[in-house]
Amino acid sequence: MRLRLAVVLAVVGAGALAPAAPAPATPTTSNLACATRIVSGWSLTHVVRETVVVSAQATSLASLTSAAAQGYGGFILFGATAPATLPATLGSLKGLEPDHLAPMVMSDDEGGGIIRFPNLVGQWPWPQTMGATMTTAQIRATAVTAGAAMARAGLNTDLAPVADVDGRAVFPGESDPDGYRSFGGSPTKDAADVVAFASGLMASHVVAVVKHFPGLGGTSPDTDYGPAATKPWSVLQSTGLVPFRAAIAAGVHAVMMSNASIPGLTTLPAGLSSAAVSALRHQLGFHGLIMTDALGAGAISLRHITIAQAAVDALAAGVDQVLGSNPSTPAQALATASGMTAAIFAAVEHGVLTRAKVVAAAAQVLAANNTLSCPAAA
Repeated sequence: MRLRLAVVLAVVGAGALAPAAPAPATPTTSNLACATRIVSGWSLTHVVRETVVVSAQATSLASLTSAAAQGYGGFILFGATAPATLPATLGSLKGLEPDHLAPMVMSDDEGGGIIRFPNLVGQWPWPQTMGATMTTAQIRATAVTAGAAMARAGLNTDLAPVADVDGRAVFPGESDPDGYRSFGGSPTKDAADVVAFASGLMASHVVAVVKHFPGLGGTSPDTDYGPAATKPWSVLQSTGLVPFRAAIAAGVHAVMMSNASIPGLTTLPAGLSSAAVSALRHQLGFHGLIMTDALGAGAISLRHITIAQAAVDALAAGVDQVLGSNPSTPAQALATASGMTAAIFAAVEHGVLTRAKVVAAAAQVLAANNTLSCPAAA
């Protein structure tokens, strides 16, 4: 939010004095520039941890408080039911962070069968049902309500909406990653619906993460199960990319990369590909946070790439934030996060990654969920 100062001069008669103009506001840097300044002063370990997302089951939150105290910048929660204590636990994380800045606390709350904690955040229809039965105003209102419930639960980031263009009326599964998760099969209409849902979340102060760039519509199998390819890059220009362009124009703060390769652009999973990330940054003009999809997915593991190596590859490609996988235990969650951290740290130490690149990534994470203020340089 920008404060606009207006000086109104009222002349009430000959010789009347105009009111004194207010003192000018102290110039400040942009939010991202301020985040960069803050992160630049951190230790390398702290910088790296800011880029790593720690996974947790909502019914087993021991890993969250420990990870927050260590300075991790993101947390993703899994599960079908959340304990009543979840809001209090999540609310404590900012105070545990070394700099008392808010971490990104996220879940997958798309609608229909993919809502993590309906006992706390409520329920709403599948995106495809919303797209077929609701106006964009109604979709936005639904997202406003959902976002407000998420915020009350302590969640400040939603890994939604799904911007993939897929009109197949099927439940998502191994043969189709989208189905009902997509708003439909029309790029233009989907774009309007994606923007409506994202803007509703943002109105409730929840970061909307539009996914899965450059669009998984028409891919098979689901990248959770093995390698998959999107439609050709040339075809995506008028299909899959349309909702992403609209969301970027509407000011979304975050985009998730897919784990699919892109014929005509890259043979790598998009989140590990500098060509794919560059296309998002430079061709589509996105300047916000870029995160990976789950790096434990079959599309990556079946290429014999470990989660730790994939985290390094993603940051090298220009991604800002790396997600591991759904853990079975708190110990496994912390071990995965620690492994990613160690691999990224070693990559900087050995010159595979530059410190400046990791600082830039960490700054994007910090800026996505914090309103910062730094004095402008003299």
